[in-house]
Amino acid sequence: MQIRKATSDDLPRLMQIFAEARITMRESGNMNQWPDTYPSEEAILKDISGNHCCVCCETDGTITGTFACIPGPDPTYNVIYEGEWPDDKPYHVIHRIAASRVPRPSESIADVCFEWTFRHTDVIRIDTHRDNAIMHHILSRHGFTRCGVILLANGDPRDAYHKNICRIEK
Repeated sequence: MQIRKATSDDLPRLMQIFAEARITMRESGNMNQWPDTYPSEEAILKDISGNHCCVCCETDGTITGTFACIPGPDPTYNVIYEGEWPDDKPYHVIHRIAASRVPRPSESIADVCFEWTFRHTDVIRIDTHRDNAIMHHILSRHGFTRCGVILLANGDPRDAYHKNICRIEK
């Protein structure tokens, strides 16, 4: 699978993938995260224009996943409740990981996303809705640590995770 930066031409496919991801969320019991209006085209275009939106492409070029990788600091991560961040090192935030349902990706979009992001940073922070059992499982499987709760700009709580990889310089 290849990762490339998204362009505005990718917007229709990205919106389709987000719609499919909402279906997967609802089927897994996550009824409240990502209402039908989220993410908006405007939000995705902002990610694209900021060079933060990535697409995951199969060998034939078909886009089967997406994520946003944004250098911190992220203001919503400045205050954490019910815990603390383990360090204050520079980090990137992952937002809006989504995989298509048809066609299914040949690899886990989360696996590809984290591998790609750790080539660019040693620290990733990410948050998810309390009801997103799939993402909680993925983050645990990848060795992320739940650090507490952050509040989105609208006040909604999200479980906040952190992972710092150690690079040994030779």
